[in-house]
Amino acid sequence: MRTQGRQDGDEAELIERARKGDTEAFGILVERYQRRVANVAFAVVHNQDDALELAQETFVRAFENLRKFESRSSFSTWLYRIAANLAIDFWRREGRHVVLHGEDAENEIQRLPAEKGDSFKAASRKELSARLSRALEELTPEHRAVILLREVEGLSYDEISDVLQCPRGTVMSRLHYARNRMRGLLKDLE
Repeated sequence: MRTQGRQDGDEAELIERARKGDTEAFGILVERYQRRVANVAFAVVHNQDDALELAQETFVRAFENLRKFESRSSFSTWLYRIAANLAIDFWRREGRHVVLHGEDAENEIQRLPAEKGDSFKAASRKELSARLSRALEELTPEHRAVILLREVEGLSYDEISDVLQCPRGTVMSRLHYARNRMRGLLKDLE
């Protein structure tokens, strides 16, 4: 079992190798972060195909700009920042302000990989996922991004501030608003 320090050293070594043009090392980093980067994009654009394309673009940009990564923040924070900026720009540019409801929202959630388990748990999880997805769709991209980065990725306020390039107070305000809005939208759930 690796220790936290070993993982950090391993990551630093992979980054250094990738900076020197080692695409295999960068491929390991992509494998390590691709799902989380796609989740950041999905939180903003709410379309799996677009999120996957944005995740791919995130890694292309990261590889092209790897020499600019200064290690002041973690590599994951740097990737999330690229993904969030690309996703928000895409959302604004493409006018992707469509809010999916009902069967359309459920179909979008069903396209995501599901975990194996008993059918009752799977159905309950599916229903809860659909409800959460519909509630998240009611939030702006900035509010979706902040709640995902905090509640799903577990980033600190300072890390989110770094990813979204906004003041810590703005992060706290957006998170407060997003949580209250989500509570209101999901008030009938236990």
